Formats: sequence, C-alpha cells, structure tokens
Amino acid sequence: METVELAFEQFGDPDDSALIILHGFFASSRNWRQIAQRLSDRFHVYAPDMRNHGASPNHPVMDYPVMAADLLRFIDDRGLETANLLGHSMGGKVAMWFALGLPARVNKLIVADIAPVSYKHSFDNTVLALKELPLDELSNRKQAETLLAPRIAELSYRQFLLQNLVLKDGKYCWRLDLDIFQRAAPNIAAFPDADHLAPFTGNALFIAGGDSDFVQPGDINSLFPKAAFSTIANAGHWLHVQQADAFAALVEDFLAPGWTQR
Repeated sequence: METVELAFEQFGDPDDSALIILHGFFASSRNWRQIAQRLSDRFHVYAPDMRNHGASPNHPVMDYPVMAADLLRFIDDRGLETANLLGHSMGGKVAMWFALGLPARVNKLIVADIAPVSYKHSFDNTVLALKELPLDELSNRKQAETLLAPRIAELSYRQFLLQNLVLKDGKYCWRLDLDIFQRAAPNIAAFPDADHLAPFTGNALFIAGGDSDFVQPGDINSLFPKAAFSTIANAGHWLHVQQADAFAALVEDFLAPGWTQR
C-alpha cells in the first residue's frame, strides 16, 4: 500500500498530548483552523491535509484503508505512540477505520456527523458541476459562484467548494484533481467491510447535527460499543462551523482527563 506524506498545520505546545483533526471530502486543514486554535491551549493540535486535498500530494487511489495508512505514517513520523483523533465526515470514516485496525494507537476518538456505514448519496452532481465550470471565462470568484448556483443551490456549500479554486499565473484552476475525485467518490460514500475486525472498545464520542440525518445511534453500537452520543441543536452536517462554540465545548469536555460517560 503506497502512502503519501501529508502536509499539515499545527497549533499549541508540542509537549501537550496530541490531537489530530481529519477534515472531510473537498475540505482541507484550513477549514478547521478556528477549532484547532481554540483547542490548542490544552493540546498539540495537528491538522493534516488528506491525500488529494489541500497541499498534500495527489494519488490515484483514495479509499479509507489507504488514507488510514497515510495517517499511520503521519503519526509514526511525528514519533507519537498514541493520539486523540477527531474526524468529520470523510475524516471521521478515516479515524474510525484507523481505530478499528490499530486501537492501541488511539487515545480517544471523536467522530463528527458520520457513521461507519455506506451511504446511498452520490457526489456525481458536485463533481460534474465543478468540472463543467468554464475556468477560462472566469474573471473573479463571484462569477464562479454565480455560474455554480443552478447546479449547487446552497450558497454556503458553493463557497466551501470554491475554496479549492485558485488563481495561478493569472488564470483560475482547481487545486483538486477532479478526475481522481470523480473516480474515488463511491469509495468516500462507502465504508469498508469491518466484519473481520474486533470492535473498538476505547472511549469514543459521536457528535451529530440536530438537523442532519447522517448518524443514527444504531449504526454505531456494534463497532463502537463504548461510544457516547451527543447532538447539537440548530446544526446540520457542518456542525463545527454552524455551532462552533457548542462543538468545541463537547470536544473539550470529552478529552478532559476526568471524563466519564453520562
């Protein structure tokens, strides 16, 4: 299995215990700076860019086993015996697969608005909308946003996706390799077969947005029997943005040394 060296940002004191934040599909470490900075007063926070995202290398293979292998390389390269893992969406699936395969390397596990299941939704419309954007005709980012609107109705999601549009040598281009994303999208919506793996019996917290339907408690218990479950009201899938204070407070409470399941 060929791994890549992940680019990353880091916050806080290297002598503090490690917390690694794993972002979602189409995102990057930059989307987590606010949360990372808040948590850095108690943890040495690492926010890597997953393969094919942000400043990390592109690779034609993108699935959860290989991204978990990238994470293991990242942890080993930092000289960490264990780390706390916080993953959102795709990053949450990476964190879960890592914890199931290498439980001794995980201190505490936090999964944000995703479950260890294969979802039926498709990223086809999103990828095709981005691929069909006429980059040569763009003169500004607002124009790109307007052109995407008929295919991607939600303004906040358009703005999120357009963080991957960069100006290079006076022309707009995608930071992402959209061909790789198109091929890998089914892997991202899925979750690998875990029947051959023992459940993760360490401390785990699943946080769901109250307005999201991505997580059902019944989807969690068999693989994560000690998991606690919390819901944040007035938040959807992007709960760490929509209710940042409430989200960070739950994470801080769970990671506190004296935490006990309620």
